[in-house]
Amino acid sequence: MAATILIVDDEEGIRLSLRGILEDEGYAVAEAASAEEGLSLAERLHPDMVFLDIWLPGMDGMAALEQFRARSPELPVVMISGHGTIETAVSALRCGAHDFIEKPLSLDKILLLVQHTLEMDALRRENKALRAAMEQGEESVIVGQSPAMLRFREELARVAPTDAWVLITGENGTGKELAARAVHRGSKRAAAPLVAVNCAAIPEELIESELFGHERGAFTGADGPRTGKFELAHKGTLFLDEIGDMSLKTQAKILRILEEQNFERVGGTRTIHVDVRVIAATNKNLEDAIRRGEFRADLYYRLRVFPLCLPPLRERGGDIPLLVAALAARLERRTGMKPPLFAPDALAAMSAWAWPGNVRELAHLVERMTILRAGAVVSAADLPPEMHTRPSPGAAGDAHAFLARLLASDMDFKRARAAFETYYLEAKLAEAGGNITRLAEAVGLERSYVHRKLKAARSAGGQTAHDKR
Repeated sequence: MAATILIVDDEEGIRLSLRGILEDEGYAVAEAASAEEGLSLAERLHPDMVFLDIWLPGMDGMAALEQFRARSPELPVVMISGHGTIETAVSALRCGAHDFIEKPLSLDKILLLVQHTLEMDALRRENKALRAAMEQGEESVIVGQSPAMLRFREELARVAPTDAWVLITGENGTGKELAARAVHRGSKRAAAPLVAVNCAAIPEELIESELFGHERGAFTGADGPRTGKFELAHKGTLFLDEIGDMSLKTQAKILRILEEQNFERVGGTRTIHVDVRVIAATNKNLEDAIRRGEFRADLYYRLRVFPLCLPPLRERGGDIPLLVAALAARLERRTGMKPPLFAPDALAAMSAWAWPGNVRELAHLVERMTILRAGAVVSAADLPPEMHTRPSPGAAGDAHAFLARLLASDMDFKRARAAFETYYLEAKLAEAGGNITRLAEAVGLERSYVHRKLKAARSAGGQTAHDKR
């Protein structure tokens, strides 16, 4: 993505010279003959750097510098003067100019200045992004080695470096926002902002202002102009969470902006152009919502360039120990509390639990156990009653007892092996939520073979509650 440089100078020769050399180096260039025109262009184009002449007709360069700084405090502005003095240069730098150069311009010096300015700006944005990531605990990766999560992470790794738009689906608490942040971190836009919008949390009458911004006096209470989320995400990523909760009216406006990447603030007439990558997420079945007339099909297909579906935690039983360790470490960094040690029987009971609240529910349990048993051992008996009222197949205590019964029996080797194989498959079937297809994938066997083994065992020993297809 080429950097955009804005040249504001009333001398056409200066503008043409700068444009020529900068475009030869691969930069995108815009030019304006007045401060007013330059400020208007900056609103639309969001340049990465500005060359601003001090002596301009109408509004002069120093007044324009104040406007640029007020609107975009971190935008590098280099002042140009044909009548430079030390006092003028010092004044410009005190007012926030990035640098000061005199006419006639040295083209070699210009190129070196542009290179260093853009490199420093990129480094500043990267450091800012890293600090924000550390504050939010984002140094942790998406945890999981279950087949479902390995597939998910492989797909995420494929799409992240591209500019393709992504639609993330999954139940509440599965980690859709974490996945969106992982896509952004793996993209070419990682140093630019990731701006998140919770579409379900914004009142209908305010969502346009939230997304597009507003001008002063646009409505009661609009005491000054406001920059919307789309503008804030320029050259970065816009994360639209709970997109399924948008009204049809807002969906129509979003669709137009997504197609054109141009919009006007509420109460404004000036067209603003942005360059954003969009990641959307929802816990709803949008295809069902389309059939009910609650979601626009054209918006759905515009967002669903690359779909990612986060599996529920009940399909990731084998990931529980890894998740518990990661969540406990994150909690310790955040609070300083020493996490407990989760005993094997506790982890087995947690692995067999259905987790209706998914990873968020697990995080809350880890925090609760840390408060109650900080630095101690958590056994299955310490878990909430619903998690150990009925021991699950595959729990550590059950497995030990079953093995002891096998060793004490008079079975021959072939029968004992068959019995243990059946027990193993039933335990893994419980971890897979009763789904034989997921079980077969997890243990690396053909589905037909697993089905025959379980069917034969059940015919001999009675039907179980997990006979799902």
